[in-house]
Amino acid sequence: MTATSPVFCTIVPPHLLDHLSRAADPVIAAAARRTLVTDAAHRTARRLTTVVGAAPVPPAADAVAHKPKRTIHDAGHKTALPGEKVRGEGEKPTGDATVNRAYAGLGATFELFRDAYGRDSINGSGLPLDATVHYDRDYNNAFWNGDQMVFGDGDGKIFLDFTVAVDVIGHELAHGVTQYTANLAYFGQSGALNESMSDVFGALVKQKVLGQTAEQADWLIGAGLLAPEVQGVALRSMKAPGTAYDDDVLGNDPQPAKMEDYVHTGADNGGVHINSGIPNHAFYLFAKELGGHAWERAGRVWYDVLTGGRLAVDAEFADFSRLTVAATRERFGAGGAEDDAVVKAWSTVGLPTE
Repeated sequence: MTATSPVFCTIVPPHLLDHLSRAADPVIAAAARRTLVTDAAHRTARRLTTVVGAAPVPPAADAVAHKPKRTIHDAGHKTALPGEKVRGEGEKPTGDATVNRAYAGLGATFELFRDAYGRDSINGSGLPLDATVHYDRDYNNAFWNGDQMVFGDGDGKIFLDFTVAVDVIGHELAHGVTQYTANLAYFGQSGALNESMSDVFGALVKQKVLGQTAEQADWLIGAGLLAPEVQGVALRSMKAPGTAYDDDVLGNDPQPAKMEDYVHTGADNGGVHINSGIPNHAFYLFAKELGGHAWERAGRVWYDVLTGGRLAVDAEFADFSRLTVAATRERFGAGGAEDDAVVKAWSTVGLPTE
């Protein structure tokens, strides 16, 4: 297996934290600046571009029998990782709701990939799932650092505890799945695809936990993270990119839904958290058109492409759209409902299908 190139991936993008760092409220600004400094230190320890991709890991024949191996640590509001172990696999819940939510979220993500796609943990070979909670003070983020999950408690003014949204946990762990499969370079369109993959599977984790169909789901990423005073519903909306928040302090959601509105920027590794709205919206349209549980058909196609070995590390949106159409036809046949739905979805957001 070729080497993977882990990247430092956060749920709250740097452009949003940068905006908050200039807030009039000194408490909000200080928390944002502290988070930016901490994130920058982690980011410099990771390569942000990929040289070679990782070979796809075939699922184990008995993947359905596999169980997660979870360990939750408490950083005690410090930054040393992993911190003190507070709950291991199979142990009873603790008196700390944050610990218990992290434990449950790791399990829910493991179960989606196992039950829907036959994958044994993040790397396909039973990788233990480690997480740290109560990281730093007023830390406004959650991240996958290539080895483990880390959750901040938020500043209480803009962001709440980052374990409250199970899709955030799924999002970050899905970065690990990408790391061990297509290993998409974290810049430009390939980086936006990397982010979109995590939003897709994060959303599917939440929908599976709630037993929701595509029609019933809210298609929001990070619902519940924003403090009550914030004018917004989530960090991102796959159903309607650009509408997740509109707040005097937080700013306006900048995500586009179509290629004609693609944002050209040097910030955030070429706008990886912004332009991910385009493939996000395509997946929503595909899943909504098909109906039923989105992880069963739409999610299956996205997983096939992510793990199939044909998605280049520097793939652009058009490469991905064409591969998903091909994968849909390979799995479900040409000319059927799935074929029509995926072609319609990509055409709607302005990307080619042939």
